[in-house]
Amino acid sequence: MVVEQIKRLIVGRITGIYGVRGWVKIRSYTEPRENILSFDRWFVGRGDQWSVEHALDGRRQGKGVVARIAGCDDRDTAAALLGKEIAIDRNQLPELDTDDYYWADLEGLQVRNSEGVALGTVDHLLATGANDVLVVKGDHEHLIPFVLDQVVKAVHLHEGWIEVDWDPEF
Repeated sequence: MVVEQIKRLIVGRITGIYGVRGWVKIRSYTEPRENILSFDRWFVGRGDQWSVEHALDGRRQGKGVVARIAGCDDRDTAAALLGKEIAIDRNQLPELDTDDYYWADLEGLQVRNSEGVALGTVDHLLATGANDVLVVKGDHEHLIPFVLDQVVKAVHLHEGWIEVDWDPEF
């Protein structure tokens, strides 16, 4: 039997308790934030300790999302989930067009400038008001604006690297 490796993508974190019936507050990393509720199963946990959970109900609430998770029926059960991450299986994401990609697809790619100088590897991305930012770790950390055609010249997803117009000393 072939066992498929699950690639978990972190899509949120449980940040608080909401009410007395086991609802939890969630900081969602999806856009829009309530999209986290559209996934049919969640992996809840951290490190090597994950469990499969199902959101029974949920809604946008203020700057976050609140949800009721199956089997979580009171404040004590909800409190045990505080600080845990919410992940999904990468296969749960919709398929994209050929030239599109998710942030998670960029993590781990090598980054080099137009002159071929290696700057490091994409550690993660940051969302800012103006544009997203690649956090590239190598000999030192580079914060590179993800602005296509101006700074980011090409994303070679299948080859495993990104070309940027960036001074390696900056």
